[in-house]
Amino acid sequence: MSDANFTAAGIAILLWASEPEAPHRLATPFFHAAAAAALDMPVEVYFTARSVRLLEPGVAAALRASEHPKTVYDAMREAVAHGAVFYACSDALAAHGLAAGPLIPECTRRGGAVQFMARAADLRWRTLVF
Repeated sequence: MSDANFTAAGIAILLWASEPEAPHRLATPFFHAAAAAALDMPVEVYFTARSVRLLEPGVAAALRASEHPKTVYDAMREAVAHGAVFYACSDALAAHGLAAGPLIPECTRRGGAVQFMARAADLRWRTLVF
């Protein structure tokens, strides 16, 4: 078998327990997204549950995961700059009163359980849940 048979077609990252109230858990998913995207892999980050609040303008910019000088928003922007695509769950947006308001410009798509599960069921894709 060639190495091509073992190469992932992409990485899908689900943010589930990644809410603004726990900023110490927020940088790692975006560092992994940036790393995979920098390796020229397609990367999709799915914001669900309370993680959609990170997509509200100003929220992630006010958070730091530690004493690191970068904000969570800086990490998010780096992931997108490397090629990651952000998906916001429509149901989660509605549940948190964000469906009608503006989101950060880095979030360009809507997608949730169906889209993530399609990636999880595709053996060519790898999935991570944070």
